[in-house]
Amino acid sequence: MKILSVVGARPQFVKLAPIHKAALAAGVEHIIVHTGQHYDPMLSDVFFEDLGIGAPDVHLGVGSGSHGVQTGAMLAALDAVFDEHRPDWVLVYGDTNSTVAATLSAVKMHIPVAHLEAGLRSFNRRMPEEHNRVMTDHAADLLLAPTEVAVTHLGNEGLSARTVLVGDVMTDVLYEVRDEVAGVPSSLRDELGLAVGEYYVATIHRADNTDDPAQLASVLEALADLDKPVVLLAHPRLVAKAAAADIALDRGAIRVHRPLAYPELIAAVLGSAGVVTDSGGLQKEAFLLRVPCTTVRTETEWVETVQLGWNVLATETADIAAAAARPRPAETAEAPYGDGHAAQRVIQTLIDHAVV
Repeated sequence: MKILSVVGARPQFVKLAPIHKAALAAGVEHIIVHTGQHYDPMLSDVFFEDLGIGAPDVHLGVGSGSHGVQTGAMLAALDAVFDEHRPDWVLVYGDTNSTVAATLSAVKMHIPVAHLEAGLRSFNRRMPEEHNRVMTDHAADLLLAPTEVAVTHLGNEGLSARTVLVGDVMTDVLYEVRDEVAGVPSSLRDELGLAVGEYYVATIHRADNTDDPAQLASVLEALADLDKPVVLLAHPRLVAKAAAADIALDRGAIRVHRPLAYPELIAAVLGSAGVVTDSGGLQKEAFLLRVPCTTVRTETEWVETVQLGWNVLATETADIAAAAARPRPAETAEAPYGDGHAAQRVIQTLIDHAVV
């Protein structure tokens, strides 16, 4: 049994870690292909080290570019990779250009494709990620859904026969890392002189918030005016777009900081008063850590976080500020994202559905 995983962005590296561990434990050969979509070392290489994955078997080094250029470069490179390794499954993750490129390449070569985190929907067709995830789900042979909501979405699109509910693998790795960093001094707090519960963690990188200078200025104004220091983990896209629009990042409550390695990020969030983000992964991580989150988007794929009161959607300056400073939500024991054993179910499902 040979599984080939294709990854290219930070959330995919996090999902990859428990899959790699579960594959090795099951005696499954696991080939890792890194497209190079995220090429900043703090968003890429360091994750492989910190999550115990080891170096990828193949690194395509695609780098930045428009959606068409980036996806096309991946397609051109992946054909040869798949032809060399001929896996039983190509496993794709999430909703990036790497996801859809690997899917298209594999299905045209008649190699079975499984989509991890299938069935998520924002219903916002302006998001490139929405197109990526929908096209991947409809092309893939096996849909590995993280939640009951995702299963419902796939059923509504006529894809029930290919769908298996496995849980969320990000829950697996988050719980493991949470337990490792709990009680350990935070290098970030020491560096910035911050006390537990006396700061916010923020990440902003999506096109809707960075490409429009007026929206970017509005979001940063909200962060700068918050009632506690805001550690803004500055994604390269944010830095570039702010510089191009001549918008200062380091002002008011904002303290600009480089992106963090995953364990450092979890430790920082765990000790914070709240998170302000437009990241899909960080919304869910905040919920699993029971840290209030404000999501700077008009919708979310992780609707359970909003329904349970731990996540508030806000895009206007005043709304972002009010949401971030809101009282702590009511505690909940709900576990919509699984029990921390999703990766084992994924590997077993791939074994069970392999074509002999």
